[in-house]
Amino acid sequence: MEPYSKEPVTLIEEVFPQDTNAYDTLFGGRLLSLMDKAGGIACAKFAHREFVTISIDTLKFIAPARQGDLLEVIGKVVFTSEHTACAKVSAYTMSKATWQRTIICEGFFFFVAIDSMMRPIPIPQFIADTDDEQVDWNKAQAIRTNMLNG
Repeated sequence: MEPYSKEPVTLIEEVFPQDTNAYDTLFGGRLLSLMDKAGGIACAKFAHREFVTISIDTLKFIAPARQGDLLEVIGKVVFTSEHTACAKVSAYTMSKATWQRTIICEGFFFFVAIDSMMRPIPIPQFIADTDDEQVDWNKAQAIRTNMLNG
């Protein structure tokens, strides 16, 4: 079984007033929701399966997003096991004037592929083709091993 696509998924959103807290910065939960969505879609695109989130790990909030900012959220599959896929998801703010990006958050999102009865099903396997892909694969595998043993 071959992957259907290793291409990343990109979501672009604007930060509106209802997305912000009293400091006019983006709610962490709103960003987490967008990141989860990008990761899940990346996994679905990769395997042509339905996925549900099972774990989020090493999430790093680096900088805030503010009302009016554009957000670019990129999810890409970096690891698989028999039924699970891991997407590395990165979130950036973008300037509307220059379209320059600044990273604001990054994390590893784990999903399990399911059938219509919510049972785990096999998925295609990710094979790292570059050194960068191998680094992310190793990191995701270590997170998964820790998760299973913890």
